[in-house]
Amino acid sequence: MSEAEWRPSGIDWARHRRDSEPSQPSGLMDLLGVAATLLDADGRIVLWSPQAEELYGYTAEEALGQYAALLLVREEDWDWVIKKFAEVMETGQGWGGTFPIRCKDGSTRLVELRNTRLLDDRGDFYALGLGTDSPTLREVERDVALSTRLISQSPFGLAILDTDLRYLAVNPALERMHGLPAKEHLGRHYREIMSPDKFEVIEVAMRRVLESGVPLVDESTVVGFTPADPEQRHAWSISVYRLEDTQGRVLGVAELVVDVSERYRSAMEATETRRRLALIADGSARIGTTLEVEVTARELAEVTVPEFADMVAVDVLDSVLDEHRSTSDNGPALFRALAVKSAYPTEAVLAADAPGNITTYDADRVATRCVRTGRPILIAHTDGNDLSSIARDDRAATLLARAGVHSYMAVPLTARGAVLGFLGLSRARDPRPFDEDDLAIATELAFRAAVCIDNARTHQSVRTAAETLQRSLLPDHPSRLPGLQVSSRYVPAQAAYEIGGDWYDVLPLAGDKTALVVGDVMGSGIDAAAAMGRLRTATAAFASLDLEPARVLEQLDSITSGLEQYIATCLYAAYDPHRGECRIANAGHLPPVLVRSGERPRLLDLPAGIPLGVGGVPFEATVVEFGLGDKLVLYTDGLVETRHDSIDERLAVLVHALEVADCPLEETCDRLLEGLRHPRDRDDVALLIARAVRSP
Repeated sequence: MSEAEWRPSGIDWARHRRDSEPSQPSGLMDLLGVAATLLDADGRIVLWSPQAEELYGYTAEEALGQYAALLLVREEDWDWVIKKFAEVMETGQGWGGTFPIRCKDGSTRLVELRNTRLLDDRGDFYALGLGTDSPTLREVERDVALSTRLISQSPFGLAILDTDLRYLAVNPALERMHGLPAKEHLGRHYREIMSPDKFEVIEVAMRRVLESGVPLVDESTVVGFTPADPEQRHAWSISVYRLEDTQGRVLGVAELVVDVSERYRSAMEATETRRRLALIADGSARIGTTLEVEVTARELAEVTVPEFADMVAVDVLDSVLDEHRSTSDNGPALFRALAVKSAYPTEAVLAADAPGNITTYDADRVATRCVRTGRPILIAHTDGNDLSSIARDDRAATLLARAGVHSYMAVPLTARGAVLGFLGLSRARDPRPFDEDDLAIATELAFRAAVCIDNARTHQSVRTAAETLQRSLLPDHPSRLPGLQVSSRYVPAQAAYEIGGDWYDVLPLAGDKTALVVGDVMGSGIDAAAAMGRLRTATAAFASLDLEPARVLEQLDSITSGLEQYIATCLYAAYDPHRGECRIANAGHLPPVLVRSGERPRLLDLPAGIPLGVGGVPFEATVVEFGLGDKLVLYTDGLVETRHDSIDERLAVLVHALEVADCPLEETCDRLLEGLRHPRDRDDVALLIARAVRSP
């Protein structure tokens, strides 16, 4: 019989085929190869699918109209099959199980069968048989079971989202990570579950994966909080890949989430440790580069901001810098501000004392308690009361609150057992509170700075004493000098270095003559200043004897030889207004400059001589014409020497600076110092300029 003759009446097969044809084949159905057969009430085959042909080997022409039992069942199974077929057709209860089917090639194949009774609109019964290869089905079942267990038992979070990024499924691990059951995920958009500000980058990546098909594998680590653990920061490594069916249709994306919080925290701790060690190393290199208290305080502030704190203030007890001011162990404390620095413009700066200001802090203030006890004070999380105790007054506390200061440390500046002041550190924009590790770092930096500050203040005290001694030894010019006008300057070295032994003198001599002296004791400090004082006194004594310049230097050389470890250079010029000349002797000093109207200034070509204290070599005097209006410029090496230029180049600069048209001697002194000397030069300078004038 033909296929048409065996179509059950009442069924519109054309419409059935049209309505039942999917737009694309099903991957799972294709994989299983489900064979469909339809039997009439007598057990004859009336429909035969292509999958049946593939599974059993018979074509439709060979199968249609045949008794299914005779075609497909082994003879020894006929009775059982006929009986089971009758039960299904009579009761309508389906049957399923694994059954051996005889194929066209004579082989027997285990087939997973499902049989059920069908009823058409005429009341006729049919039997529908669905079958698939049993080993293939078992393999699929095993794969499904393994996949299900893989997902449900995985310690990693797994989620499947559709093309709109709405959750279709999540596994238990992801439920635990998010702190939400699966039912609260399903149907909701990704951003509804995850914090948009933290996971927006992942959403963008998912859409990119959907479009391109290129997976994102462990390339993004997200840090944030979840409802499961809102107090603890977690880190997740996220991978995303696109899901497609066997026909290439995009179904959505799968997300694999691995909690890497421990690894992340370890990495952050290692990074923080390296940062702190680098901060200490940076502090060691940058703090204490000079012997100036204020500079050291600024260096401490610059090291800590912004790497360590948002704002810092460095204050010392006023008694530390003012020896005449006493300190008390009780009551308010008097502080002098040295440095203030912030990482960005903030009102908190106004709450601190401006550098140079002296401010009283009550006994209950954090700063006062810190220096009185010598112990650091850590306030990890500040409140209104804390800010009131940190600030000097209520207005300053309000400024700190408005600036958002939420964490604070006060660390004593302690050196050699004495508390010098304190280091105040604040955080506002930086959300991290200070902790004990931060306190240890701040204490280390404060200690290093305190030692440098103590060294600087000790140095300044010694320096002040030495400068006082040195200035007391420098001369006051005689009110009147016959035929001579004189101007002079002495400039000490910058505060970071010891004072030198430079000096000058102007000595009236017999016969209206005047001695002009400039010298430099090699070395620095109080000892050098004291040696300079001895030489100056000796010079005045020998000059009063009206000795020749060379003879004066010989006597000074003898005295200097008795000063242990000291040698000196000296230039001695005796001016005679009646002769209009200078007799000049040199002991290893730089040559003076002669400035004469109508001529270019020039360095005098004198015998260089040897420094005082070397001994054994006679000195020579040179006679130089010195008429009205002529100027003689005597100076020490601090005026011209630099680290980077040769002495000849610098002397040329000096000569050039003196080419300016005639001007007052005071102005000439100032101009030379301003043009040739840098304010931070390490050597002191003595400068003496004399001009020949008419005697009254």
